[in-house]
Amino acid sequence: MALSPEAEKLLAPLREAVKEQGDLVRKLKADKATEIEVKKAVAELKTRKKVLEDKELELMPAQAKFDRSKMEDTLKRRFFYDQSFAIYGGVTGQFDFGPMGCAMKANILSAWRNYFVLEEHMLEVDCTALTPEPVLQSSGHVERFADLMVKDLKNGECFRLDHLIKAHLEKVCAEKKTTEATKAECADIIVKLDGYGKEEMSEIMKKFNVVSPVTGNDLSEPIEFNLMFQTYIGPSGNLRGFLRPETAQGIFVNFKRLLEFNQGKLPFAGAQIGNSFRNEISPRSGLIRVREFTMAEIEHFCDPSDKSHPKFARVAETTMNLYSAANQMKGESAKQVKIGDAVSSGMVANETLGYFMARIHGFLVKIGVDPNRLRFRQHMGNEMAHYACDCWDAELLTSYGWVECVGCADRSAYDLTQHTKATGIKLCAEKKLPEPVTQQVTEVVPNKAPIGKAFKKDAKMITEALAKLSLDEIQTFETELKDGEASLTLASSAVKLTPEMVTVKRYEKKVHVEEIIPSVIEPSFGIGRIMYALFEHNFMVREGDEQRTYFSLPPVIAPLKCAVLPLSSNPDFNDLVANISANLTENDVSHKIDD
Repeated sequence: MALSPEAEKLLAPLREAVKEQGDLVRKLKADKATEIEVKKAVAELKTRKKVLEDKELELMPAQAKFDRSKMEDTLKRRFFYDQSFAIYGGVTGQFDFGPMGCAMKANILSAWRNYFVLEEHMLEVDCTALTPEPVLQSSGHVERFADLMVKDLKNGECFRLDHLIKAHLEKVCAEKKTTEATKAECADIIVKLDGYGKEEMSEIMKKFNVVSPVTGNDLSEPIEFNLMFQTYIGPSGNLRGFLRPETAQGIFVNFKRLLEFNQGKLPFAGAQIGNSFRNEISPRSGLIRVREFTMAEIEHFCDPSDKSHPKFARVAETTMNLYSAANQMKGESAKQVKIGDAVSSGMVANETLGYFMARIHGFLVKIGVDPNRLRFRQHMGNEMAHYACDCWDAELLTSYGWVECVGCADRSAYDLTQHTKATGIKLCAEKKLPEPVTQQVTEVVPNKAPIGKAFKKDAKMITEALAKLSLDEIQTFETELKDGEASLTLASSAVKLTPEMVTVKRYEKKVHVEEIIPSVIEPSFGIGRIMYALFEHNFMVREGDEQRTYFSLPPVIAPLKCAVLPLSSNPDFNDLVANISANLTENDVSHKIDD
C-alpha cells in the first residue's frame, strides 16, 4: 500500500537508520567478527526494523483502518466462530466454528484443493495426527519445540521466560535511574538470551527481580515446556507419542509409497489438509495464535540439481509485492517485481520456488485477499533454518500488523535425509545416468545361521544394523574383526560378532542410475490465519448506517451464495419457494430462505 510523500519524508531517517545498521551487520560478517558482536548488531537491526515497520503502519491511509470490535461483534453474532467451551468460561487459544464459519472454511479448502491438488496433479494423503516420538525426534521437533516458562506462584498464570526477561530488561533500560553499566549489561543479556539455559535464566530472574508483569507476584523457577501435546499410544504406556505439530511429516514418511505411485518419476508433489496442534504458552490474537489449527501443506519433490519448473513461463509475468532480505537490510519498503525477474536476478532461489510463490499469490487474491495488503517477505540469514536454501512468507496486513499466513520454503533434502538415517530405509529416487558407470561396493554380508543361533530374537535387529553401516564404519568393523571379534552397537546395547558370523565383501558393480535424495519445496498454508485476514479485508460498514455491518466475500468462499426472499407470507408461495430451494440444492448452490 503506497504511502504519501509526506509520510515517506517522516520515514526517511528511520529507513536510513536501518540501512546503516544493515551495512554494519554485513561488514562485521565480512570481517569475521566474533559471534557476540554480530548478534548484538543483528539485535539492533531488528529493533530498528520494528520501529520502522510500526511507523509505516501508523502512517497508513485512514481508509485502511477499521473497527476491530465491530467486526468481532459481527463474527460472534453471525456465529462464524467463538471461543470453545464458552459456557464453562472458555479455553484460551481454542475456537469452535459455527454454521457460517464451517461453510466458509469448507469452501476455502475446496478452492485450495481445486487450485493446487487438481490443477497440479498432486498426490493427496490423509495421515494420522497421533505421531510416535521417534518420527518427531528424527525431524528435530522433540528437541526444537521446547521453551522455558515460569508460573505466577499465586494464580498459576504462565509466561514464556525468554519473552518475559526481554520485556523486563527493556523496561529496566528505559528507566532514567538505570546506570549506563546496567543498560549495557541488559543489552548484552538480551543479545545472548537465545543461548541461555535454565540455570542462567534463573540467575537473571533473581538478579533483576523479575516478577509477574500482570500481578507483581513472585514467579516459579524455570520449567521446560514442550510445545507439542504429549500422550502415550496403547495401554502399556511404553510408546510415547505426540499430536503432530505440522502435517508435513506424514508426507515425508510416505515418500517411498508416493514415489512408487508416481511410477518412480520426479518431480511430483504430495499434499495434505489436516489439523495440527501446538500447546502455546500464551495464545492470543483470535485465530492468529491458537493451539489447534488447520493446515494445508504441499511437499514438492524435485531433483536437487534441477529446480526448473515446466510451467514457470505461465506465471513469469506475475507482478508481486516482494520484500527481499536486501530491502530489509537497507530499510527499504517492499517492491513490485515480476516473479520472472526475481528468479533471473537471483532474488528468488529457483524457478520451482518462484512458481509456487506466484501460485500462492494467485490463490490468495482469488479467495478475497486485498492485493494491496499482501506481501512476500524473504527470511533474513539469521531467521533461516540451517538446512533451508531460501524461504519467503506470504504476509497479510491486519489490525495486528503483518501476519505470516503462508510459508514457502526450499527445505533442500533435510527431512528425507533425517528419516533415512533414523530408519535405514532409503527415501531416495533413481535418476538415469547418461552413460553407465562402474562403482566400488563394500558391504557386510551376515551369515544368518550362526547369528540366529547365537542371538535368537535379536538376529533380525543385528542384520538391519549391519546393513546401515557406512563405509568408514565397515572399515573399522573389519579391522576389529581381524582381531577375533567386532563390536556392533544396537539401539540399547552392543553385541560382539565373530568372523564366522559375518563377511566383508568388495566388488565392482555397473550402474545405469544414480540414487538422489530429492529436494523439497514446501508451501504451508495456515487456514485459520488466512480466514482471519479475509474477515478484515472484506469487512464493510453500510454507508450512512454504521450499525449495519457485513462481509463482502467472493462467491468462491461465501458461505451462502444467494438468498430466497418471498415477497409475501401468503401460504400460496410456500410450494414455489420450496421448489426454488430444491432446484438450488440440486445445483449445489448454498442458500438461505428468509421466511
